[in-house]
Amino acid sequence: MSPAALLWIAVGGALGSVVRALGNWAIPAGRLPWATILINITGSLLIGWLMAKPGVAGNWGARTYSFAVVGICGGFTTFSSFSWQTFEQMQTGRWLAAAAHILLSVGLCLLATWAGWRLGR
Repeated sequence: MSPAALLWIAVGGALGSVVRALGNWAIPAGRLPWATILINITGSLLIGWLMAKPGVAGNWGARTYSFAVVGICGGFTTFSSFSWQTFEQMQTGRWLAAAAHILLSVGLCLLATWAGWRLGR
């Protein structure tokens, strides 16, 4: 990956992170973390829309792809990447891989969060 692509990822990631922080500030939490839920849904919608464009990864060029998909979507929510990768697996008929991706990502991340919490106490 080129230094220019990394710079575009950093700029897009910063922008996505700021928008995420503003969303968390603007949407109050209730019984559920509504801001996080809406951000994850919005980020997943955005990455799906961007990736549906003909030849996004190839025709856009590394800078635009890095900025929009990896940077903005990744900074806004990594859940969008998780959703896209799982959707790709399902689209290509790799249902077992998609199920494993879901179970491993959610299960192991929850386990790692618990372990980190225990280590921090």
